[in-house]
Amino acid sequence: MDIPRIPLGDWIETGLDWLTTEFSGVTRGFANITVTAIDALNDVLIWLPEWTLLAIIAGICWSVSGIRLTIGAIAGLALIWNMGLWLPMIETLTLVVIATLVAVVIALPVGILAALSERLYKLIMPMLDFMQTMPAFVYLIPAIPFFGIGSTSAIFATVIFSMPPAIRFTTLGIRQVPVELIEASDAYGATRSQKLFKVQLPMSLPTVMAGINQTIMLALSMVVIAAMIGADGLGSEVWRAIQRLRPGDGFEAGIAVVILAMLLDRITQSLRKKRNA
Repeated sequence: MDIPRIPLGDWIETGLDWLTTEFSGVTRGFANITVTAIDALNDVLIWLPEWTLLAIIAGICWSVSGIRLTIGAIAGLALIWNMGLWLPMIETLTLVVIATLVAVVIALPVGILAALSERLYKLIMPMLDFMQTMPAFVYLIPAIPFFGIGSTSAIFATVIFSMPPAIRFTTLGIRQVPVELIEASDAYGATRSQKLFKVQLPMSLPTVMAGINQTIMLALSMVVIAAMIGADGLGSEVWRAIQRLRPGDGFEAGIAVVILAMLLDRITQSLRKKRNA
């Protein structure tokens, strides 16, 4: 006896068709804002001479970490410049920055609400587990009917893919604040908002920063994958090298991705350590 097949795929396609039809105005507005932000940040970073942007990043590394990270940043960025991948690196950095900002703006309030509401916490944790175990390529599928081919779809898929760690770590940080501190603030008559902004959030900031660090790393990995749907940057260089069977060019772009990932990781980790100190 044949078991009837559940038409899950058909239901999903019907749902996507309905969403793209009913919320076309919303998606169009999001696309316009995203394209404007991408173009503006790209124009600013491209307008800066290479040595100026390199000096700015080196100064940031010096202020947050010290000489070792500064030397590493200068050497890594100089290598990217020398390989002729400066413009793709800037395009990738732009996508990562914008996607991370959007993801954090959404994730922090959701994480705070989940930490303060047990009912929302129990609802959202399985959703985060589902989102984090879903293969990265799947997130590209709904992006195309919503926004078409290009950087806007890449931002959409990247935000959805990279958001869970920020939500999870924000919730975890607030829930791990010692009960004694909460009781002490209650004893002094602190309101709920005072407890949140003067006790819970400051105490949980290192954990929140760890979540933002993970969000940045996931955003970078997804931006590279999003080259398959027309995103510019280092990912498109890797994708082009695969299509043309040019392994040398592919490895050069891959090395540039690694350098950028290490740089962003070290900067955010240094900020976290500085906060702990």
